[in-house]
Amino acid sequence: MKARWIVLAVVVSLVLGSTAVLAAERNQTLIVGGGTWSQATSWNPLYPNCANGIRGLVYETLFAYSPLTNEHKPWLAESGGWISDNVYEVKLRRNIYFSDGQPLTAADVVFTYELARDNELTYTPLWRNLREVKAVDNYTVQFIFDSPNYQEWQIELYTRDILPKHIWENVPGEDLMVITNDDPVGSGPYKKLLAGPDRNVWVRDDNWWGNAVFGQPKPVEIVDMIIYENNVALGMLMQRTLDLSNYFIPGVPAIKDLYGLTTWYDGSPYMISANVAMLVLNSQRKPLDDAKFRRALAFAVNPEIIVERVFERMVPVSDSTGLFGGWTEYRDAQVAEEYGFWYDPDLAKQMLADAGYVDKNGDGWIDMPDGSPIDFEIIVPSGWTDWMESIRIIAEAFRAIGINANPAFPDAGLYDERIQTGDFDMCINNYGTGISGSPFSYWNWVANHNINRTHVTEGNYGRYDNQELFDLIYKFNQLPPLSDESLAVASEIQKILLVEMPAIPFWLNGMWAQSTSQYWTNWPTADNPVGYPCSWANNWQFGTVEMLINLQPAQ
Repeated sequence: MKARWIVLAVVVSLVLGSTAVLAAERNQTLIVGGGTWSQATSWNPLYPNCANGIRGLVYETLFAYSPLTNEHKPWLAESGGWISDNVYEVKLRRNIYFSDGQPLTAADVVFTYELARDNELTYTPLWRNLREVKAVDNYTVQFIFDSPNYQEWQIELYTRDILPKHIWENVPGEDLMVITNDDPVGSGPYKKLLAGPDRNVWVRDDNWWGNAVFGQPKPVEIVDMIIYENNVALGMLMQRTLDLSNYFIPGVPAIKDLYGLTTWYDGSPYMISANVAMLVLNSQRKPLDDAKFRRALAFAVNPEIIVERVFERMVPVSDSTGLFGGWTEYRDAQVAEEYGFWYDPDLAKQMLADAGYVDKNGDGWIDMPDGSPIDFEIIVPSGWTDWMESIRIIAEAFRAIGINANPAFPDAGLYDERIQTGDFDMCINNYGTGISGSPFSYWNWVANHNINRTHVTEGNYGRYDNQELFDLIYKFNQLPPLSDESLAVASEIQKILLVEMPAIPFWLNGMWAQSTSQYWTNWPTADNPVGYPCSWANNWQFGTVEMLINLQPAQ
């Protein structure tokens, strides 16, 4: 989702080359882009890198989730709730069918979860706390826990694809994550039509059970384009060969009215906030192992300059706590006021001096207390031009207070390798900071405890080690949402993160969305919130299916 500028001739060539013949009429076809970056090789919902759209379009979850309202919307489930401290009960809707005509019942839900009990799958860790999943009757399922992770369960409810037992029970355990599942059978509103090197195409299932409950999606086909350059997406929007772009496109504030583009907000910040962009600090390297040094850095940078110069006010500055959306229900205003940060470079210099970091040899750069030099490299992937420009601004801010810091741009693969192995000083990252049904996902990413390994892949790339914080995050996970105790623990977590500052949240990346109205109208906006205009992977159940239902063909 990063902009890479290319010459107009290439843009036009690729745009024209992308207008292949469609099976459905153009005014029945929705063309989207921004969620798929490589050719699909798997339609297996158990495989983490399966085709974008498998969740939401083909397979469905018990609940949908709205980032706009922080609410769970019953989907396959008619209702759900805790009937005791350790039993969560789901009532399924009746008359749900898979695309092959077989009914979806409690047996399919039980099977989906027991599959992870009996085989090593991505969601097998649920069974550390989950004792049993049982069908009370054909439409009632109970999840019985030894000790519930209440917060994580808030997220689980909208992230587990329910599988047809009559198909998957015939797959050997060793093949569960290996088979490509070329002809996926799910309960969702669309089926796979075709896949190619530059697109995936989904066709509407006119027999979808949800037509009678939610309404029928309007597009007969969805073409999910694979577009490698953001400027190609811009060209396609201008040519009206792309209906919805979920790419970061520079210049949208200047061109949106000229080209009739719809964004969530008419004015700044234009986009819905999607995740937290933070400066991750490698606490295993001196002086970044010093919390006083790390905290001083937060006061040295003016994120307003990044928001203005790089993003043209398409994103807002992050709160000091990093909390946004529904997470703010846990925000402790008093903690944020007392321990938050703001732009004050003079204060940053004073904090550094008070901690013993001053220029010892008169070369203009501050040194370690023992006189040894300090210099840092800040990395982001090459080609991600918004982040590249952002770290130039951050490095400039650090240099202005005497910290010798310089930007560097390894290719994306090397960037990932370096942050996972701890081979970096500082980096911008947002991988696991997307909005969710609980701030547990954010805190468990920023301060994940799984850091004693060669490759760190679950967050906390700076390998910040604080057992007290790890224990608090674990405890928070086991507390019911918005209970007094969960709010108290949330306050402690926020305080530690602000005082210790293992990572500095600077801005909120947008859920980039620009749409055109030549073929489709009634796009979701802040004034018309009839869905979530997002084709990113694992976001279709965030309200994108509702968008498909509410779209109207242009007259």
